[in-house]
Amino acid sequence: MPFPLLYGVAWLAYLLLYYVARYRRDVVRSNLERVFPEKTSAEITALGKNFYRHLSRSALEILKARCMSPAQFSERMQLLNPEVIREYTEDFTRSVIVLTIHQGNWEWMLHGAIAELGIPIDPVYKPLHNKAVDDIVFDIRAQFGSRPLSVDESTKDIVKRRKEFRLFVMVADQSPTRHDRSYWTEFLGQESAFFLGAEVIAKMTRFPVVFAQCRRQKPGYYTLEFLPVATPPYEKEGHAITEQYIEYAEAAIREQPETWLWSNRRWKRDRAVEEAREKAEQSPAS
Repeated sequence: MPFPLLYGVAWLAYLLLYYVARYRRDVVRSNLERVFPEKTSAEITALGKNFYRHLSRSALEILKARCMSPAQFSERMQLLNPEVIREYTEDFTRSVIVLTIHQGNWEWMLHGAIAELGIPIDPVYKPLHNKAVDDIVFDIRAQFGSRPLSVDESTKDIVKRRKEFRLFVMVADQSPTRHDRSYWTEFLGQESAFFLGAEVIAKMTRFPVVFAQCRRQKPGYYTLEFLPVATPPYEKEGHAITEQYIEYAEAAIREQPETWLWSNRRWKRDRAVEEAREKAEQSPAS
């Protein structure tokens, strides 16, 4: 499907998602109202519609990736400062952890970076509940030699292969479950829990950490910028890596909010409730 036709279909998909299926409209509006309390109801509605338009376009772009060449990705995903990565990897012995968020087109980022840098890149992913869709996305991520790793196997695999040269990419803005090791802090004005896996892996392997920010320029065209997060040696205590990631993530979302994945239930957990529950569970039985 040529791109002009693809975006025509994307417009129809937007109409179906927003007006007919009403896909997670309550979740999106609730998230937007929490993060942007200063906006009027009309402004929230407009921002929500812009999000659904972008979601429809990016979903079809991801499917389109299955029949795109590296040259096409180089044309449509421009790396603004690849020297940041090359500085860390110039001796071909030190791997890098790249953290990013669900913004822009996070799947195209992978292929654009591979096309430009020529470095093996392994994305860490959370398997989707729909097996058929998960298989399609896995194939898209693996099509240029990447080796996708599920979250459950990632830590063991990365530590085991820490002497191999590659980039490890983690999209770390999803909310962890109560049973995951979490770090609570303020994010977009909300008490939010974050995975600590990337920070734990960085400290274990002594890999440098970089943030990747994707910006949409126009339909089908993006830029990718790398921002240094941290370099070893790392302090054992504290969460400086996670805090810097969160700072970059929030700035990126506020810069181009309509391109972030607002349909996720990001704030379904309640810190006060969970801490009270944990305190009760730890107290001795009367």
